[in-house]
Amino acid sequence: MKLYKIITASCLVLSQAAFAHGPVAVPLIGAPLPPVPGLTDGNDPIVVNPDMAIALGKALFWDMNIGSDGMACASCHFHAGADNRVKNQINPGTLSPHPDGQTFETLPFGDGGPNYTLHKDDFPLFQFLNPLDKQSAILTSSNDMITSGGTFSGTFTGVSSFTGMDDDCNRSADPVFNVNGVGTRRVEPRNAPTVINSVFNHRNFWDGRANNIFNGSSNWGDRDKSAGVWVQVNRRKVKKQALHLENSSLASQAVATAMSQLEMTCSNRSIADIGRKVLMREPLQHQKVHTNDSVFGPLSLNKPLNSNGELQAGLSTTYKNMIRASFARKYWGYTRRGKFGAPASGGVAYNQMEINFPMFFGLAIQMYESTLVSDQAPIDTTTRDTEYYYPNDLNESELRGFHLFRASHCNACHAGPTLTSAAITTNSAIVTPTPGKFYGPNHSLRAFGPNAMGKVGTDGAEDIGIKPEGNVVTRSATDPLHETIHYSRLSDFGFFNTTVADSSDDPGLGGVDDDGRPLSFSAQYVQYLLGNYQNVMDSPVFNVYACQFESAMSWAISFSFGNQFNIPDGIELDGSRPGESGLRNTNCKNPLYAYIPEIDSALTASQDPADTKMLLGVHGSFKAPTLRNIELTGPYMHNGSMSTLEQVIEFYARAGNTIDSNAHEFMTLTSINDGENDEQDRADLVAFLKTLTDERVRYEQAPFDHPELVIPNGHEGDHLFANAGNSLEASLAKQEFITIPAVGVNGRPTPLQPFDTFLDQ
Repeated sequence: MKLYKIITASCLVLSQAAFAHGPVAVPLIGAPLPPVPGLTDGNDPIVVNPDMAIALGKALFWDMNIGSDGMACASCHFHAGADNRVKNQINPGTLSPHPDGQTFETLPFGDGGPNYTLHKDDFPLFQFLNPLDKQSAILTSSNDMITSGGTFSGTFTGVSSFTGMDDDCNRSADPVFNVNGVGTRRVEPRNAPTVINSVFNHRNFWDGRANNIFNGSSNWGDRDKSAGVWVQVNRRKVKKQALHLENSSLASQAVATAMSQLEMTCSNRSIADIGRKVLMREPLQHQKVHTNDSVFGPLSLNKPLNSNGELQAGLSTTYKNMIRASFARKYWGYTRRGKFGAPASGGVAYNQMEINFPMFFGLAIQMYESTLVSDQAPIDTTTRDTEYYYPNDLNESELRGFHLFRASHCNACHAGPTLTSAAITTNSAIVTPTPGKFYGPNHSLRAFGPNAMGKVGTDGAEDIGIKPEGNVVTRSATDPLHETIHYSRLSDFGFFNTTVADSSDDPGLGGVDDDGRPLSFSAQYVQYLLGNYQNVMDSPVFNVYACQFESAMSWAISFSFGNQFNIPDGIELDGSRPGESGLRNTNCKNPLYAYIPEIDSALTASQDPADTKMLLGVHGSFKAPTLRNIELTGPYMHNGSMSTLEQVIEFYARAGNTIDSNAHEFMTLTSINDGENDEQDRADLVAFLKTLTDERVRYEQAPFDHPELVIPNGHEGDHLFANAGNSLEASLAKQEFITIPAVGVNGRPTPLQPFDTFLDQ
């Protein structure tokens, strides 16, 4: 049997070598976490007890007290890090500027709207007469999103520091989310992706608005000039200081989520108000905790069984004590009030621990989520050959799927150990030659360097622009109007337009921040090229290596060529502008590409509507998600529009759903819909994707064990009638709940199931 596999693999290599492009799927074992200088290291670390900080983060992540009405962070991330609920999970497309973004459409099965229970025939949201032919008739389409039910919202008026789960808020039926005037919980505008392995993402959220830099206050990083933390100088003095923690997008994401009026909170409630609510309380006050919890147990924080042999709720400490044990004293030791302002709803002034609660909250959750690394899937533990790093222990179908994944250019978006090119720091570290550094299982270690993700020349990561410098911007070809002319466009590394939905309904990365500034790095890079440096808000944009773009922007040749800047246009060496630290001409695909347009040249091109050299390809782009545990993390895509992996493969086989000039060119280059073996190819790809499931995730074994969680799951009644009379407010619908039992180190007795198994049949 082993000889047969070797022969099969050899034949696959030979038959598909001509179609290979980019890196192979590699193990996550030993892949480095993105470093956060100053967090736990150095002479003055922020966190002084990492184990306690992780425990604090786990408690905060799972605690239903954090939300204004029982919503925890985990309420949308409880099933393999994602959300498998099927009732009251539809958003009408509220991010759309069009009127229909405020109204619900009829889904394929025949209904929809608030409190609707999804049916298997509602998926996919785009249905074609021939699911493999984009040119066939569209039977149905929708700009609705299948996402996650969140909060009732309302206006915050106060909260108890000791009892009660729900905040005091003035609540009423939402004008969009209601059934005949009876208010339902609001629903998020995009699908909740898994938090497992999310620590590797350079930015988080589908549109990247969770900045890589954590500023201690908000999700906007260095863009937010008012952000900072209060630091004690001496017994009588504190001062506000800026915070700049790299590779801390998860902390940025955590504080943004806690402030979302769709997900967790009433308006006018600050994160300092959350601190006031919970600091004196037991963590997980209303939720049972397993006696063998992998994080709380070793610190003796969980309680023993009660006299009836049952799990008890809460931890044997308070949030205040956990913060004091986790963080340096200078962030919480000042006891006087009056320096930090007071709640908008009224009341006594905040103290230092309350006003710094956003930092404690974000960093603790980041440290907890950093432990959620699923590196024990079959793709991780298989033996591999030493030259190409191909797996040896997969079955025939899985092995064919492994090679088809690469031959079909799936790895253009899903590259590296976490199978997303959005994991910029880790992917770049692995391809950096580093003596003595290896990753992978002990029996198949791979050295850091250019060959780390496959043999350069056949499978190299350099083919898709993964280089040691870690570019945040690239330039790649798009397929305008699905025709033969390919314009190369600047885009953000790890973000792609795959035509899942009409990009006019949701611009994704093409959107803006709270001050109207572009989220996109490549949009800022255009401002850099134009010399408008004041419009560059994110510092990595100043260190982009143009010569590493997938498609060159400038080429030092003496004649004009394509939509590139050449010598006749006016070009200069990249990195040669005044004040820059040095030329950016190392690790280039070609030294002649290490040029950028002169400012006047860039300005001339930007003012000519017919000039394509500075086109952006960001509108409708979204972060490429990890594919790890993808079997369990449906529904799929940013709009949750597909319920099975088979539907996802069909989507790529037909080259997407819509026509969009920003679509990545690889959408049209798939090899899973061009021959007599198409059906088998699609089955093989699904088989390969299932090799990415870590059994510890499937059974919620450590580190994926968790406390009990009670989750809102729609309301009494259905989408046609909902029972009013909620205890929070009489005009709101009564709720239904799902209880997720607490599990310890050894996990659950039965495996998690894919999303589609929960749909009405």
